[in-house]
Amino acid sequence: MALQLYLDLNSQPCRSVYIFVKKNNIQFEFKQIQLSIGQQHSEEFRRINPLRKVPAIKDGDFSLAESVAILKYLALKYQTPDHWYPADLQKRARVDEYLAWQHTALRPHAGKIFMLKGMLPILTGEPVSEDRVKEARDDLTQSLKSFEEKFLQDKPYIAGDEISLADLVAVVELMQPLAVGFDPLEGSATLTAWRSRVKTAIGTELFDETHQPILNAVETLKSMSQTGALQTFKTNFLKNYK
Repeated sequence: MALQLYLDLNSQPCRSVYIFVKKNNIQFEFKQIQLSIGQQHSEEFRRINPLRKVPAIKDGDFSLAESVAILKYLALKYQTPDHWYPADLQKRARVDEYLAWQHTALRPHAGKIFMLKGMLPILTGEPVSEDRVKEARDDLTQSLKSFEEKFLQDKPYIAGDEISLADLVAVVELMQPLAVGFDPLEGSATLTAWRSRVKTAIGTELFDETHQPILNAVETLKSMSQTGALQTFKTNFLKNYK
């Protein structure tokens, strides 16, 4: 049985997993879970992941959730090129260090800007105060400062001279603000150059294709209000994020 991936490409962790399997030519069956209509709450998906979150995978009789765990599992099972999750203990530790840190730093701060500038104004019908947006931007700026000084430093990539899972996850996280017209790396030549290297290493075509849904997410959400589907999305959104 082919590896099954349960994904919604509007989700940052799902995009990281999708890019990784496509880049490494891992054969899989795409199982779309549309968060906007609540498919993660179905009884069928509950049997795959009782936590009702994506991404999730099913590999034969084995099911696994959480994007970081999935990426490491796939790297080891399919023996992908060593640079993704290095065998060298210290290089691997650098990858693990970033992947542990990002959950409470870069990812939530990048995602918050997308929520405040993109989703909430449409869902509530009211603009979010500029003070809240500024606070979110300041938090992300501080996280990026830590990212550059602690993780990237003067290296081409987080773990050294080649792209790793850490770079993949980081660069995908930073696409969320771009979906609402805010480039968090503007003004930093170091981070802008790093992003360019990572995109080239992944492949620009694959990278752009994968991010098309999130870059169009605001317009998609606006169109829902014209079809009456917005209330369904709002109900499922609040259920998922309460």
